Amino acid sequence: MEQGATLIELGMPFSDPMADGPTIQKSSERALANGMTLQGTLELVKWVRTKHDIPLLLMGYYNPILHYGLKKFAKDAKNAGVNALLIVDLPVEESEELRTHLKDSNIDLIYLLTPTSTKERIQLVNQFGSGFVYYVSFTGTTGAQSLNTTAVKKNVLSLKKQIKLPINVGFGISTKQDIKAVQEFADGAVVGSAIVKMIEQASQSNNFKSNFKKELQKLF
Repeated sequence: MEQGATLIELGMPFSDPMADGPTIQKSSERALANGMTLQGTLELVKWVRTKHDIPLLLMGYYNPILHYGLKKFAKDAKNAGVNALLIVDLPVEESEELRTHLKDSNIDLIYLLTPTSTKERIQLVNQFGSGFVYYVSFTGTTGAQSLNTTAVKKNVLSLKKQIKLPINVGFGISTKQDIKAVQEFADGAVVGSAIVKMIEQASQSNNFKSNFKKELQKLF
């Protein structure tokens, strides 16, 4: 936050994070091994809310939310102070039930679009999405490839003609140069695996906070 982030994405650990690469998969494994649950994630949001009002987005998979109960989750997430949800395995075509429960929560449901998204799906995201659109810069898992700025720019500019919401780009963004390049044509850049790697490395040192901050300053 001190380095200029406008939104924090907080992962909801899951045992089968199929859209994520090794870095975030391992972070989920560590969290689950240490007893983190969906309820614990919401408690963490409550704790953050006692210190900061920065928007918080919960990212994860649909299975834990279904198990928790959609109605209860929507209520508890609202009470905790969650601002948005990104459920990576819940396409817009299958999200009506969750949208219904979130209707009065003021929680945005963020949808993914990719280079292979159909015109029909783009139209549905434009109709039902809120907050912003998360554009996946390439097909695959997080942290798996470097950014092809030329191709991403072409696709994002095309989407901007079809989507009323802001478009933020994620996947493959790991350097300060990547962020600056994306900000020239998109509304925001999402950095995930690169920061998780910094956390993992800093946690192995004697001064986590100081070392983590130094690494962040190289990125932002």
